Amino acid sequence: MMLVEQSALLGVVSVALGMVLSPGPNMMYLVSRSTSQGRRAGIISLGGVATGFLVYLVAANLGLAVLFAAFPRLLTVIRIAGALYLLWLAWKTLKPGGVSVFTVQDIPADSPGRLFSMGLMTNLLNPKIAILYVSIIPQFIDLHKGNVLLQGIMLGVFQIVVALSVNLSIVLAAGAVAGFLSNRPIWLRAQRVAMGSLLGVLAIMLAVGKSVTTM
Repeated sequence: MMLVEQSALLGVVSVALGMVLSPGPNMMYLVSRSTSQGRRAGIISLGGVATGFLVYLVAANLGLAVLFAAFPRLLTVIRIAGALYLLWLAWKTLKPGGVSVFTVQDIPADSPGRLFSMGLMTNLLNPKIAILYVSIIPQFIDLHKGNVLLQGIMLGVFQIVVALSVNLSIVLAAGAVAGFLSNRPIWLRAQRVAMGSLLGVLAIMLAVGKSVTTM
């Protein structure tokens, strides 16, 4: 008998796909690094994002849920920090002279260490990832099968594989998308307005405590 039911794995994969395919801090950062500094920078940044997932995976399965239950304001702090970060991204995108994440920019190149650390911090400050590990993935754990720790790790690993696969595809395709849009300024402007507006809406929803499971 499988430790984790197939239905639970499919459920986690579905949630992971829905979350990684929707705009958010991770996607914004990876696209901006890939278009401005190249695929190698995007992949290094993705390494930081991956490490952030591992931090949440380990912490959640070692009692992060208990910590949040004991100190509920901690999750609120993460939520507000994430909302402010999304608002900053929205303003940066929508402000006069703002640019789309797909605009190739001539900016100073960040070092590999900074790329990695920024990818890590972007993911750690992403409130939807905290909620994913604290309140969503645990719903797919079957207490009757025992070994809750191993179940949680297995489900988390599946989520990480899905997230990294999609994000790697985004990193590899960002340059091509940027090249396509660079000769189509109207499309590029429309993408910037749409992305900035959506980020603003998501920030407001997050700040007032609305569900972020579809973010």
